[in-house]
Amino acid sequence: MRITRKSRLLPEVQKGRPVKITVDGKIVEAYEGETIAAALLSAGVTIFRLSQKNKEPRSLYCGMGECYECLVTVDGVHAIRSCLTQVAEAMQIETCQELKL
Repeated sequence: MRITRKSRLLPEVQKGRPVKITVDGKIVEAYEGETIAAALLSAGVTIFRLSQKNKEPRSLYCGMGECYECLVTVDGVHAIRSCLTQVAEAMQIETCQELKL
C-alpha cells in the first residue's frame, strides 16, 4: 500500500511516471524512482527470498543495504539488494530464488 495523500507530518506525495515490471511472472505497476522493495511491498509481496540453511522467509529489514535480507533476482542477475535498486520499465524480478554461491 502506497502513501497517496499528504498530511501535516508528510510532504505532498510525488510519484515518478508509472512503469510495468514483472514479478514472478505477474505484471505489476511501479513508479520511476521507487525501489524494488517498495514496489514489491506495494504489490503485496512480503517474502523476497528464503534463507539458505533453514529455508525461512526473508524480506525487507534494514532498508539501507546493510543486512542483505531483501535479495532478489533481477533480469537474470542473482542477489540484487531490492532496497537499493530502483525499478525500471520491463524489469523482470524473481523472488525466493536459492542463493547460489
